[in-house]
Amino acid sequence: MAIDGELITFGLFSLIAIGGALGCVYAKRVAHSMLSLVFCFFAVAGVFVLAGAELLSAIQILVYLGSVMLVVQFGVMLTRRQIMEGDFE
Repeated sequence: MAIDGELITFGLFSLIAIGGALGCVYAKRVAHSMLSLVFCFFAVAGVFVLAGAELLSAIQILVYLGSVMLVVQFGVMLTRRQIMEGDFE
């Protein structure tokens, strides 16, 4: 059985998607979790391109990476958390 480039690319995208999903769940910091989720979304968009669904890939990038991740990023930036022990008001 010959292994072609499409199968290798699919395996690479699937490993990135699985790694991004696991990184999103197990990351200690919220910013690292968000970055892992971005990698997962890009890998899913790559799988859509391999499947011949370029429109779904564009929608994946525009909707999820463009709007959902922007809202999550603003939520992370606007969340106040205690940085140091003496950081009380």
